[in-house]
Amino acid sequence: MNPSLENLQLYPFQKLTRLFEDLTPADPSLTSIGLHIGEPRHSTPEFIRQELISNLEGLARYPTVLGADNLRTGIAAWLMKRYHLPSINPDTEVIPVNGSREALFAFAQAIIDTHGTSRPAVVCQNPFYQIYEGAALLAGATPYFLNQLPENSFSIDTTQLPDTVWERTQLAYICSPNNPTGKVLTLDEWKHLFDLSDRYGFVIAADECYSEIYFDEAHPPLGALEAAEKLGRSGFPRLVVFSSLSKRSNVPGMRSGFVAGDATILKKFLLYRTYHGSAMNPAVQAASTAAWSDEQHVIENRILYREKFAGAMHILGDTLPVSMPDAGFYLWLRTPISGIDFSRRLYCERNIIVLPGSYLAREAHGINPGEDFVRIALVATVTECMEAMERIRDIAGKF
Repeated sequence: MNPSLENLQLYPFQKLTRLFEDLTPADPSLTSIGLHIGEPRHSTPEFIRQELISNLEGLARYPTVLGADNLRTGIAAWLMKRYHLPSINPDTEVIPVNGSREALFAFAQAIIDTHGTSRPAVVCQNPFYQIYEGAALLAGATPYFLNQLPENSFSIDTTQLPDTVWERTQLAYICSPNNPTGKVLTLDEWKHLFDLSDRYGFVIAADECYSEIYFDEAHPPLGALEAAEKLGRSGFPRLVVFSSLSKRSNVPGMRSGFVAGDATILKKFLLYRTYHGSAMNPAVQAASTAAWSDEQHVIENRILYREKFAGAMHILGDTLPVSMPDAGFYLWLRTPISGIDFSRRLYCERNIIVLPGSYLAREAHGINPGEDFVRIALVATVTECMEAMERIRDIAGKF
């Protein structure tokens, strides 16, 4: 077996199961409310369902890895409109993928070169999506972390890593809007990262799967391709963006997304995927084409999230130091005791399931930046979320 498998940690939800295995909710009359998994629970739009059903005859054909022309053209059109891009080539700068998770993992396997004299480095924000770490380790690289801390508004402080690490860095995973903090990078922050990429030659994998959940219709989050265009970086050098329909269109089970950016990198990534065997189901391609072409259902989706966040701020605001994220559907909530102990109290006393922040982070630079936080996914119905906030306030009020 690959010895690097021994370096993989338990997935956060496996840790959560172990955390609760000796506990029983004290009040059986309280319905369990799970806010720990970032799985959208709003209804899948009917037109997407129908498009999937109407194209089931596609199951009789092998799909191509590059995907259908109309899907890539539709994604390119969406990118140009959403991020104010003058052009993007659907034949060389866009590849459909089976959800961003699969592609984020596979990307490291295609990018990392282990034939040098020193072990390659992969840089991640901390806390982070655990796929980044696993991808780095199984590609033969060492992950290094940049702590995101409340005292600097969860910004990326690249000075936390010495030049000796940046010199070995081949890949940086950047999540904006961030999971779990909700932080959106500014143009100046993107410029700094691009400058580092130019200096040290590493590739940036920009995870933007939460880009379409935001709170001001007039000010959508800045995207990495958009930032590159604003900064005159023609052809998006060493930049690949990962996006998904899962959160945007409430179709996590379709496993549909795309990668877009540097054509030279994507040409090699397509070669990798040809051997990897990751072609998208033709029926899913048809439904995805329809989803990327419609914005009304996405606007309606955001309305529901705005309602839930407004209610959460109102209920928790007098009890806990809670603040709105820039975007996304998570509350990154600072807790009066450790996040692990607070999660146990919530489960045992109020039958609420949240995720300890330390499960989403690693100890780096002397601390675990998620230690005194929990991640709350506002994915349940408005009614369930408000009931959960009331119960969380009851527990927090005891401290």
